[in-house]
Amino acid sequence: MKHRSFKQYFVTGLLVWLPMGITVWVIMWLVGMLDAIFLAVLHAADTLIPGVHASAEYLRGVPGLGVAIVAVFIFATGVFVANMFGQWWLRKWHGLMNRIPVVRSIYTSVKQVADTLFSGSGHAFSKALLVQYPRQGSWTIAFLTGTPGGEVATHLNQPMVSVYVPTTPNPTSGFFLMMPKADVVELDMSVDDALKYIISMGVVVPGTPAPKPIAAQPKLG
Repeated sequence: MKHRSFKQYFVTGLLVWLPMGITVWVIMWLVGMLDAIFLAVLHAADTLIPGVHASAEYLRGVPGLGVAIVAVFIFATGVFVANMFGQWWLRKWHGLMNRIPVVRSIYTSVKQVADTLFSGSGHAFSKALLVQYPRQGSWTIAFLTGTPGGEVATHLNQPMVSVYVPTTPNPTSGFFLMMPKADVVELDMSVDDALKYIISMGVVVPGTPAPKPIAAQPKLG
């Protein structure tokens, strides 16, 4: 009985600290990455502006400075491109990127994905689906990303949908598939609930009601 109680308490404590610890670790990793990018830019600018290297060494000890500067820079860029001159500059920049052979394909692909994910009119991950993958009889969660178009659509002889099948517990990697529309099952759960289901490896089941506390039974006299 004591062993079982210890195990239950330990697992309960683990469930409290594990999500918090992973969240802190991810945030620290992002902060460190942005700080490293900021310092790398300062070191690169040292060849043009004397004294930048010394400033970089001084700023190295300021935690989170890179995050703040990158956030301000991104915000300022958004304000800049919102006006007529910024739009003109943006068109020139896109034109320059599209004229560089190798950079063109990478830049265009990343831009299309970013526009789809962050645009208010985008349709990325519009629905959670149930599909058979990687073989018949084996089901997994997928997300609807659209319908095949262009040359690809001309070679398909039935209605198809484009789906993204994420991996678990890291949904940022996965597989892009084109499947017959009749073979996918649309789910009522939201995209957020489906992501939680995937990240938890099926432990957190969407739509499952939380257990109600058992009320104390009155003693019969």
